[in-house]
Amino acid sequence: MHDVYAAVNPVEPAAGIPAFETSPTTTLRARIPLRLAEIDPRGTAGYAGSKAESKETLAGMDPVLSDWQERLFAASRHGSAQRVLLIIQGMDTAGKGGIVRHVIGSVDPQGVHHAAFKAPTAEELAHDFLWRIEREVPQEGMLGVFDRSHYEDVLIARVRGLADHDEVQRRFAAIRDFEARLAEAGTAIVKVMLHISREEQAERLAARLDRPEKHWKFDPSDIDERAMWEDYQLAYQAAIEATDADHAPWFVVPADRKWFARISVQALLIDALQGLNPQWPAATFDVEAEKARLAASR
Repeated sequence: MHDVYAAVNPVEPAAGIPAFETSPTTTLRARIPLRLAEIDPRGTAGYAGSKAESKETLAGMDPVLSDWQERLFAASRHGSAQRVLLIIQGMDTAGKGGIVRHVIGSVDPQGVHHAAFKAPTAEELAHDFLWRIEREVPQEGMLGVFDRSHYEDVLIARVRGLADHDEVQRRFAAIRDFEARLAEAGTAIVKVMLHISREEQAERLAARLDRPEKHWKFDPSDIDERAMWEDYQLAYQAAIEATDADHAPWFVVPADRKWFARISVQALLIDALQGLNPQWPAATFDVEAEKARLAASR
């Protein structure tokens, strides 16, 4: 298997753009054994800038991410099997949708495959838990985004008692095998846990209740889930410890500050793409001859 994170130098921005002093690929990589209680959800590791400056960072690095994503897409049209898969997990209100809008939204949509996994349908429940996931694996050249993922089937199963210990362990093994196969096929996998505090989640849920235009985003079950907060924290720790690997690394991204989470995921994706280093395909025609023909047609 290839290690797409062998080089973890900070992303180099254009002059004047606030940058990470140390790449999130280094600072936010999950440390095993994992203790989420020891990670500050309001942390800004490796970035000394302010919220206002983070907007400059995000906007300034958008063209960098877009350029690498276009290279990936172009290379696939000439035989490259490379692709990227971003897996986003987190408690409700952790900011998954904001990552998709503000980070993924900056690249060419024709090169993005987005899948949001909700509660499984009756058809999906009739198959093994990875069946619906396998159907959404990004093709060559694509930037795939799983908004929630196969990890729901170990997190929820454990917390709600829907599967016993042996079944949860079987699913961990299946996930490890699945992700190893993806990596072998040329996929750079970036797994992000958006680490939000219980207090911040309460504030965000309250904001949804206070604003009529946000009521559609509120689900009364979100409050019920808060009663199992500590159980979910332990479930996340177990899942990350069981499935973290150099070819499928987990990153714990502090998410109380949405702006920091967004620039961190942006940097993680740029690092992953730079690790793949897709190249612009060489022309399959005589460039000078075609320039001459074009000139003659004017």
